[in-house]
Amino acid sequence: MGKGVKAAVIGGVCAVMVGGAGYGAYNILGALDGDGGIGGVAAGKKSGPPDEDEVEETTREFFAAWEKGEAARAASYTNNDADAGRLLGAFADDAHITGVRITPGPAEGTAVPYTVEAKVSYGGRSEPLAYRSRLKVVRGLTTGRALVDWQPSVVHPELRKDDTLVTGESQDPPVEAVGRDGSRLTKEKYPSLGPVLDALREKYGEKAGGSPGVELVVRHAGGSAPDTPLLTLAEGRPGKLTTTISPTAQAAAERAAKRFAESSVVAVRPSTGEVLAVANHRADGFNAAFQGQAAPGSTMKIVTAAMLIDNGVTSMNGPAPCPDTATWQGQTFKNLTGMKPNGEATLADSFLRSCNTAFVKLIDEEPLTDASLSQEAERRFGLGRDDWKTGIASFDGRVPAVAGPDRAAGAIGQGQVQMSPLTMASVTATAITGAFRQPYLVPPGLDGRRLARAEGLKAGTAAQLKQMMRLTATRGTARDAMRGLGGDIGAKTGSAEVEGNARSDSWFTGFRGDVAAAAMTEQGGHGGDAAGPIVAAVLRTGG
Repeated sequence: MGKGVKAAVIGGVCAVMVGGAGYGAYNILGALDGDGGIGGVAAGKKSGPPDEDEVEETTREFFAAWEKGEAARAASYTNNDADAGRLLGAFADDAHITGVRITPGPAEGTAVPYTVEAKVSYGGRSEPLAYRSRLKVVRGLTTGRALVDWQPSVVHPELRKDDTLVTGESQDPPVEAVGRDGSRLTKEKYPSLGPVLDALREKYGEKAGGSPGVELVVRHAGGSAPDTPLLTLAEGRPGKLTTTISPTAQAAAERAAKRFAESSVVAVRPSTGEVLAVANHRADGFNAAFQGQAAPGSTMKIVTAAMLIDNGVTSMNGPAPCPDTATWQGQTFKNLTGMKPNGEATLADSFLRSCNTAFVKLIDEEPLTDASLSQEAERRFGLGRDDWKTGIASFDGRVPAVAGPDRAAGAIGQGQVQMSPLTMASVTATAITGAFRQPYLVPPGLDGRRLARAEGLKAGTAAQLKQMMRLTATRGTARDAMRGLGGDIGAKTGSAEVEGNARSDSWFTGFRGDVAAAAMTEQGGHGGDAAGPIVAAVLRTGG
């Protein structure tokens, strides 16, 4: 936004004195007793949920004050008058919204949906604004009054804690992002790309040659995310930005991720590092596909297997016995329920069955050290060095050198190891080509970025990893998810346990031809249950 635009913070702890001294003091007393509002502690206060009449009266008075622009009075009908007053004041002062008309819908118990219609005016320009939201009426804990349960979303559904509403010259010029085929990428067509497109605009708006317009936006707390535009009063001139996204793969990723809550997926082209698709289906809107940091479970065994082969501990057809349990420095590790032990198993056998105990036992072999897995990840796969430059914010993994039980846990993708779908898609790309090619969403030539480099894998190691992933996709734990896919295919499943969660996170990574993809579904269960079908759907498009 341009200079002179105020930013009102939603949230915080300070009460705002509005109006005469007597009213302000009375309002502060109401806030101090815990409910906000204009009332002190009432004698014979009511208890239990507000009844129908109370809900109707509270919302009527709240809406009437809001419509008149009486922020302090409207806030007095909420259970947090300081925060409510601040945001409702910003609604008029900083967002320049006037002519407010609120139409409530039928109450649903203590919840009331409503439509807001208004006008946004700035710099001689005006545009109508209309949206829907909802609020809930609750009983004040100390006053017993029926009050609006204050949430920033009461003012606008896009608002979260400590966000602001501002109208003015946009911070960043608009961009017209296009896919690898030249077709336009929009939030309307690819909803999951919304945060990615906002991030691209923030970083490349000026570089792409655009000029700013005038907008009503949500400015997120602490600069945690780019502004979210809500309404355009004056169009800026967009600059054209070419990305590596494949519209076909992106559309498939969007559809597949929607099948499972809290899911993220990334697809890359192994031969180049180009990101073909990035999709998230999350309540919080976070780009976990690029920035997530979570234990990847047994998908990490791709890196661990490479470490074992590179250090001469074993090979694809070498020994990797799979007992019921394995103990490492006082911690006992087990396999998935129902897995039969196999004392004659090879590394390929234990890989395709995803035998935890085989990998835990092998990390005790010479010449492995506490740093071996970390060194393999950094040198061969380009992980954990914090130097990827994809075009937007991303996380390039964490594989620390650790001693004790976490050394064994890390070998099976638990402990202190953290990955994202982006990093695991890259792991697969490196494993099947032998070369590390840093994933990127925007060609580096646009801004002169230097992409990260790593040694990559020995040809023999890569050949063994690729064959073990092929076996996993056709005979192992990934078979069901990959069923029906033709061509050269391979995969690895993962289930990551998270403390406090009833179900494990579902991880899956795979390849088909020159496309590699990885997905994660929080509390999705086994790798093939949720993440597997997502990856398979993306691979099916062929990029």
